[in-house]
Order: sequence, then structure tokens, then C-alpha cells
Amino acid sequence: MEKILIVDIETTGFLQQKGKIVEIGIVELDLANGEKKIIFDQVTHEKGITKEECENSWIIKNSNLTVEEIRTSKSLDKLKPEVQDIINSYRFGITAYNNAFDFGFMENRGFIFPKKLACPMKLSTGICQIPSARGFKWPTVEEAYEFFFGKTTYIEAHRGADDAYHEADIVYELYKRGVFKLL
Repeated sequence: MEKILIVDIETTGFLQQKGKIVEIGIVELDLANGEKKIIFDQVTHEKGITKEECENSWIIKNSNLTVEEIRTSKSLDKLKPEVQDIINSYRFGITAYNNAFDFGFMENRGFIFPKKLACPMKLSTGICQIPSARGFKWPTVEEAYEFFFGKTTYIEAHRGADDAYHEADIVYELYKRGVFKLL
């Protein structure tokens, strides 16, 4: 069985702006049949995070994640060994919809990815062909989802596990088309 992981993190801002990780979702995708399973779904907080940073963050304003959930969550330092064990146990690898963002944050926090797979966002660009001033733009999750599956009621929740669960559908579609490959 060729099972891979899709990870999705939520943060208070960009890495360069000293954003903090506030949620991690990890979904297992079986490439043999498209079956998905949520493996990890935790709100978290990092040392030094402030109430003001949370309250003013894009994620709080654009999802149902609350400052209280972050405030009462387990610290990333405590969750890190469990997350790393999950990553290490999937020999076929891991991806993220915008893996430069998710992997960049996580590697900055000391996570190690033994086998990184291609970025489904970048792989979708030439297929979705959404025009921009400089060719085609990277499709959002919602844009790629609509392209591959038509008009649905799907609206990106901006919550780790839910986003990863839907991103797994995109990865599986790319895999079936021969675009997403295991290296």
C-alpha cells in the first residue's frame, strides 16, 4: 500500500514576519484507492505567542479558530515528538498544498522530512491555467478543487485537518492523472 501524508498548518503570519504555528493537521492518503484518514488534528501554540498576535492574525479573522483554543492548547514543543514520529513512519513521503510555506515553517521549528514529495499547488498550475499578469498563477485550494471536481459546496475552512483532507483529493486526482508521482 502506497500511503502518503498531506500536512496543513495554520499560522499567525508569515515566517519572515515571525508568525507562529497555531494548528497542525495531517491526513493519510492511500494512493491505491484514494481513501483518506485524519492522522493528526491539534491546535497548538509556540513559546512567546501573545494574545494580541493571535487576535490580530489572519487565521483568527478568517476561520473558526479561536484565541481561547490557542491559549489552552498544548505547546508545539510537547506535540513535536508525536508529529515527527508520524512523519517518520510514512516511507512513501509527505507533501503539503503549498509545501514551501508548510515545510518552511516546520523545518524552521526543527521538523525533519525524510521524503518530501512534489507540491500539488505547483503541479496544478499548468493544469488549472488560471491567468495572471505573468502567465498562470498558483491556484488556491478552492480554485484547484473546483477545477478538478466542478462546482461543489466546498469552502476552504482554513483549519489544518479539514484543509489537508480536501487537499488530499487534489493530490489523488493529480496522481491518477500521472502528474503527482512518488519519487
